[in-house]
Amino acid sequence: MKKGRLLIIAGLLLFSPGVLKAQNGFEQLLKAGPADATKLVEAYGKPLLKGFGLGMNSGWTNSAKTLDLFHVDVRVTATGVVVPASDKSFNVSKIGLSSNIGPAVPGKVISPTFSGNRNTSGPEMNIYDDNGKKITSFHLPRGIFEDIVPTPQIQATVGLIQNTDFTVRAMPKVKINKDFGSISLIGFGIKHNIAQDFAVAGLSVPFDFAVAFSYNSLKYEKRLNLQPEGFAVPADKEQSTDFSNQKIYGQFDNYLFQAIFSKKISFFTPYVALGYNTSKAEVGIKGNYPIATDVTSDQILYTTYTDPVKIEKTYVDGFRADMGFELRFPIIRLYASYGIEGNYRLVNAGIGVGL
Repeated sequence: MKKGRLLIIAGLLLFSPGVLKAQNGFEQLLKAGPADATKLVEAYGKPLLKGFGLGMNSGWTNSAKTLDLFHVDVRVTATGVVVPASDKSFNVSKIGLSSNIGPAVPGKVISPTFSGNRNTSGPEMNIYDDNGKKITSFHLPRGIFEDIVPTPQIQATVGLIQNTDFTVRAMPKVKINKDFGSISLIGFGIKHNIAQDFAVAGLSVPFDFAVAFSYNSLKYEKRLNLQPEGFAVPADKEQSTDFSNQKIYGQFDNYLFQAIFSKKISFFTPYVALGYNTSKAEVGIKGNYPIATDVTSDQILYTTYTDPVKIEKTYVDGFRADMGFELRFPIIRLYASYGIEGNYRLVNAGIGVGL
């Protein structure tokens, strides 16, 4: 899997310039304080978290036909999850923010999400103390991958007995670089060709029909560095001044059940599939963070919050339909598919090697 690991790293590095910008903006969101920052992070990141779950549930197979015993298929694919217009922006006045934060210009309340406008930042937000006095301000981040959420996949499949094959996706924890952070990936899938069970019994079956289950889990971690703003000082002696343990983490657990129908026509195999997929995400921020909470005549005071953000939510939970094809040449395989889940669209394409 060494080659696969390098391909995933290459794909993530390709995406990293935009992600780095997102994280710089993301750190700004912490200035809103734990409760409000959690709401802003969830609103901004919704298409990323949902799109990532849908993308990681893609690319497992392009045919109901299973591999022959001990035959191997290694493939690299990429999925682009097309985000609907309704999830490209959010209204900051509609997500339940507290009275301690609000738009600097009352009429400017629409902000891009992760998959929104890349050319314009969100509205400027003012932070106030409990007496309504302004402490500081910041701009909400602009979009990063406008319209889509991309995800790469790398996997190996081996044929087992009785019309069954088994797929593995795996990568140990790898630190991409200091700015991007580290990731690890583990997953597996199993597919059984029910139609060919009848063929073994002596019946002629001119098509393939299979059921499949897959699971994969991706973990992410990156160090953060949010220091006291300007000449801010602790609000009292109880506040920690150690900010060396800051990090953002995420874990995405994805499940997919599918029924797949395909028909081989020479080297061309079209397929259709109906499935049910689920994606659960846990995203959080750990460590100590200095958040400006008060201001005197000449001094900003901060309060240190520990582990200020944690989001646990099922972002994908519903039926999906996919259709696509496999082109099978000697050794080389080409794959493509199109899928629908709710109002999200999924486009997947890739290349593989079969032995």
